[in-house]
Amino acid sequence: MKKVLHPMAGALAMSCIATFWLATALSEAFGSRESIIAVKTAIPWGFLLLVPALMATGGSGLALSKGRRIGLAGTKLKRMPLIAANGLLVLIPAALFLASRARDEEFDAAFYVVQAVELIAGAANLTLLGLNFRDGLTLTGRLRRRAP
Repeated sequence: MKKVLHPMAGALAMSCIATFWLATALSEAFGSRESIIAVKTAIPWGFLLLVPALMATGGSGLALSKGRRIGLAGTKLKRMPLIAANGLLVLIPAALFLASRARDEEFDAAFYVVQAVELIAGAANLTLLGLNFRDGLTLTGRLRRRAP
């Protein structure tokens, strides 16, 4: 079960974050004021899917690692606190702040500074999750290791 749950939950979490990031970037670059409001107010509702997916990914990954703290499993485990801290301390508060400001149509300097921070932090989490995904594929033999 864990061998099925872990990659599915991880892929779902990455897809959610990528969707939030792309929707934000595209609405800011090409969208109307209304589309920005729609995107920014919808993202917190996506947490109802994202947070359980991340919890399932982390829990099943921890169970699959069986306490190993070396090699690729250890590397993946070391990234998880960074991913969680970035999400809990930066991404979720930023998304809630931006949703509130968008709902009130307050597109001021603070909105755009927090928006920039959110995009950078989201890209960082996508990168870290992508590295974990790659390492997971390597651990299962679905991806070959590159020679050093």
